[in-house]
Amino acid sequence: MKIMMFAHGGSLNRGCEAIVRSSAQMIKENISGARVFLASEQPHTDRAIPSLDGIYDGSKSEIVRPSLQWMMSAVRFKLLGDESYATGIIEQNTISRIKDVDVCLSIGGDNYCYGEQPGWYEIDRRVKRQGKKLVLWGCSIGEEDMTDRKLEDLKLFDLILARESLTYNMLRDQGLRNVRLCADPAFTMEKEELPLPDGWQLRNTIGVNFSPLVSSRNKQAGSAVRELLSHILKTTDMTIALTPHVMVDGNNDYELLRLFHEEFENTGRVILLPDHLTAVQYKGYIARMRFFIGARTHATIAAYSNFVPTMVLGYSVKSKGIAKDLFGEEKLVLGIKEISSGRNLIAKFSEMLVEEEEIKAALRQSVPRIQQMSYKAVDYLKELA
Repeated sequence: MKIMMFAHGGSLNRGCEAIVRSSAQMIKENISGARVFLASEQPHTDRAIPSLDGIYDGSKSEIVRPSLQWMMSAVRFKLLGDESYATGIIEQNTISRIKDVDVCLSIGGDNYCYGEQPGWYEIDRRVKRQGKKLVLWGCSIGEEDMTDRKLEDLKLFDLILARESLTYNMLRDQGLRNVRLCADPAFTMEKEELPLPDGWQLRNTIGVNFSPLVSSRNKQAGSAVRELLSHILKTTDMTIALTPHVMVDGNNDYELLRLFHEEFENTGRVILLPDHLTAVQYKGYIARMRFFIGARTHATIAAYSNFVPTMVLGYSVKSKGIAKDLFGEEKLVLGIKEISSGRNLIAKFSEMLVEEEEIKAALRQSVPRIQQMSYKAVDYLKELA
């Protein structure tokens, strides 16, 4: 079986890297003879990922203006409302590879949470037109994200693998019957433990991740996080390890966390982890933390999967669904509106402190089950062969 992963923006988002890494590893361990290729918008960022048999240039092509292609695109769109000609040109790097594989995995995870995706819709149509299998791999989609156009695209898939139960139930309620429940593949990802930095306290360091994405959605959230950091420094003896997980231009955790580091550096108890580590190296640090507070889903998965009590900041259906599947409730997950107040964050942090041992015990019980659910995705993939 030859498999191509696509809809991958590149591994400067360590969550995207974690999905590719863990998925390729699971597939190759459990499907004999499987070969896994990746179409990436930034292929140079993915070279450190093992288990891939090749990395394709999946970047978008430009329609030069003026040109025959530009004229044809404009005419078809203006007269017929048809953008498929243009999107076919823009996505030609990925589309050209469909013929070489048996199965195409759309792997973005939460790609369908961000409005319409005409480029990926066009790729999906081309996959089916060429008679290949099409799989949406480990997705999260909120009911508020659904549109008629998106639903029509989802009907094209031979298999949709929802990574948490909220998405699974919503898609089933939409009438889709090609949906199966699994778990995020990154729960199975290995970790690499690098030497600990100066100032790290064994079993007494708390990781904090915050993102420009969440900050842009709630302008008061940065002040609330700053208030929480001050509270931790004043009321505990823990070291704070500021932990970036996405280093994409315009959406760079490190740049935001560096401002917090500059503000609190003189306390001697705030560390800023570097911005060049791989997903497995960040997981190696997160695994040795006492607690974790994070906005990026895959940073929180790195914590959960190592039984680290975790508080989630301002995220959507994926974080709620993952927490619900782990704990039976949306435990310690704060919605985007809830993180306006430092008081809210401090209250949830205090709850996490008080329930530390109970949370660890719950994770030790649930994580192995969730990891088995991760591997179920491969079982469903096998059934397509």
